[in-house]
Amino acid sequence: MKRLLLKSMILKARITQADLRYVGSITIDEDLIDHANLSEHENVHVIDRTNGKRLETYVIKGERGSGLICMNGAAAHLINQGDEVDIMAFSWSSGEARPIFIEVDGKNRYAGSRSAEDLI
Repeated sequence: MKRLLLKSMILKARITQADLRYVGSITIDEDLIDHANLSEHENVHVIDRTNGKRLETYVIKGERGSGLICMNGAAAHLINQGDEVDIMAFSWSSGEARPIFIEVDGKNRYAGSRSAEDLI
C-alpha cells in the first residue's frame, strides 16, 4: 500500500518578498530547491510560523544563491514579507519515510541538513 509521506522540509525560512500581481506559487532560491530535492512546479505545503496560516502551492525557481523566497499571487495575502515559514514536500511510497530537513541561515542560504532522528 502506498502512502503519502514527508519527503523534505525547508525549516524556518524567511519570506523575502510577497508579490500579489504574480500568478500563484512560491519562488525558492534554486540552491534550496536542489538541497531539498524539489522540482520546479512540484506541489508544496507552506506553514507560516509567524501567523499560523497554511497553504498549498507549487514551486518556481528563483535565482541561485539569492536567498529569495517569495509568495506569489493570492497567497501573498496570507503569508507576508518577513514571515518565518516551513516548506514541506511529500511523495508516495510503499516503504518507510526518510525525510530530509534543510536548515537555512538568516539570509535563506543553505546551512545544513538533518534527518528526523536528529531533530528529536
